[in-house]
Amino acid sequence: MYRNLTITALLMALAIMIPIMMPLKVVIPPASYTLASHVPIFLAMFLSRKMAACVVIGSTLGFFVAGFPLVIVMRAASHIIFALMGAYYIKHHPGVLTGALSFAAFNLVCAIIHAIGEVLACLLFYTTTTMPNIDLIYVVFVLVGGGTIIHSMVDGYIALYIYKAIPGLSKTGNN
Repeated sequence: MYRNLTITALLMALAIMIPIMMPLKVVIPPASYTLASHVPIFLAMFLSRKMAACVVIGSTLGFFVAGFPLVIVMRAASHIIFALMGAYYIKHHPGVLTGALSFAAFNLVCAIIHAIGEVLACLLFYTTTTMPNIDLIYVVFVLVGGGTIIHSMVDGYIALYIYKAIPGLSKTGNN
């Protein structure tokens, strides 16, 4: 119990600090790409649903505190969808983290679900606020949707590498 609490706290701290401190970030609202911003979420997702939910809250807080535009904070909050779905799948199919092909398929499906959540967050934001003078289809579907798929897959592989590199991390248990 204390081990899971400690890991959750550490991943939440990382999720809060990455958007604040990461020097490698590109922000073109509503699109933003912050290197490794999804890694704590993926690591938590590999370990448990509760941990994943907590880390998504931390990540959302990190984007808020870092002063990102509200639409980007909403995108961060949408991560709850892919994180909980991914954690649920891993709980019932833990072998997905050990097979190269199965992880590639899992990572792609997570990335697509992730992108759908972020696109919906943008559409919700832009249909309930004053529309900016942007090409909504290009910005939301190509920059946010397409960019999220690529960004999510890269972060998924970074997280898997870290997960496999830390001895005993998989013994935390997925609940």
